[in-house]
Amino acid sequence: MNRRHALKALTGLALCPLCTSTGFAVEATHWTYRGTAGPDKWGDVDAESKVCSVGSQQSPIDILGSIRAQLPPLRISWGKNADTIVNNGHTIQLNAGQGNTLSFGSGPYRLLQFHFHHPSEHLIGGKRFAMEAHFVHAHASGALAVVAALMVAGKPNPVFSRIISTMPTHEGETVKADSAINPNGLLARGRHAYYRYPGSLTTPPCSETVEWLLLTNPIQVADADITAFANVYEMNARPAQKVNRRAVLRSE
Repeated sequence: MNRRHALKALTGLALCPLCTSTGFAVEATHWTYRGTAGPDKWGDVDAESKVCSVGSQQSPIDILGSIRAQLPPLRISWGKNADTIVNNGHTIQLNAGQGNTLSFGSGPYRLLQFHFHHPSEHLIGGKRFAMEAHFVHAHASGALAVVAALMVAGKPNPVFSRIISTMPTHEGETVKADSAINPNGLLARGRHAYYRYPGSLTTPPCSETVEWLLLTNPIQVADADITAFANVYEMNARPAQKVNRRAVLRSE
């Protein structure tokens, strides 16, 4: 998931559904995916981010095994377009408007934004994928739920192609998103099949407040679009974290 100040704002949005999701303040503390401010140093960003180093339910993870379970179906009710788009210095993020929800037993959760990582953050059986999309939702209680979609090179995906062709290539202000960007087109048809586990934000402050819902069926996107994203963000994925005896459930 993307930058620290955005995530702090998202937590606030969970408690204030009518607040705007685009007016993020300037980030005070620098962190990166590589070098002296890379993932192994995130615990030193500030006191709030200490959990990045000492937490026991950190994300992402490598799913090496799972338990079959009767998980509730993911009831996704999203509109047909995104509101705004921004290159925030860590990823390409699209912010959602009102009326986009997710329910899976308890809910609803409101879709706040979705963004991308290259390569994938989660692994399955030691396999890393070309990219990963995260759809960040917030419950009125403050809890977060992230639907994650793995991405592989294959036939073009019209929605992802439109995102790539219109994305800001440099960090800057939030702008209106192309009206043809429909988030529903970024999910595989078999969205009933997914892994579920308790985890964290995958960037500082790494708060362990996230229910992860990782779809088992990846989506195909054009190799050229993956390359175009990589030209902007060559690597923006946190390394896999220790599972620490967490149970990873898999829908039947």
